[in-house]
Amino acid sequence: MNQPAHTEPLSSQLSRHMVREMRSDHAGETGAVYIYQGITAVARWRQDAELLAFAKEHGDTEAEHLRLLEAWLPAYRPSRLLVPWCIAGWLTGALPALFGRRAVYGTIAAVETFVDVHYQQQIEHLQVNGGPEGLLPLLQRCQADEQHHRDEAASLAGPQKTWLLRLWCGLVGSGSAAAVVLARRV
Repeated sequence: MNQPAHTEPLSSQLSRHMVREMRSDHAGETGAVYIYQGITAVARWRQDAELLAFAKEHGDTEAEHLRLLEAWLPAYRPSRLLVPWCIAGWLTGALPALFGRRAVYGTIAAVETFVDVHYQQQIEHLQVNGGPEGLLPLLQRCQADEQHHRDEAASLAGPQKTWLLRLWCGLVGSGSAAAVVLARRV
């Protein structure tokens, strides 16, 4: 990823609005890392090699996003709710993994559908208002990865979802939206 060639901290170039957005992105990517850790824990217990491979590939991408976003977030400004995000993320991965692959894939498709929209809003804001060099391409890269995760998971989940999985996915989407609002502020 191309970083600006200056020496001042990247975070010092962010508007107040974008600091809040980066805080929500950081919290979200932290939660995503823990989603895949929860999936991994249950997949190991169930000895599900396919789910382990899925969790490793996607988890590695989310960990890379987190590392890249940390360069932009002021060190003193992460969400103060990171511990609850980690717990919620782990449970969001582990609980559906107890019900099987389709539940995991449906959950990931729901999460990534929300994340795609969230990144799109930030991208549009930067396209209209401008921002520091390097931030727009970073968000576009993260969005493209999340879209890939969404599409892959949706394909693996299949077209039919049980009423319970639809309810769960709705809860996951609503929870993701609420988490963003909180992470921007707390």
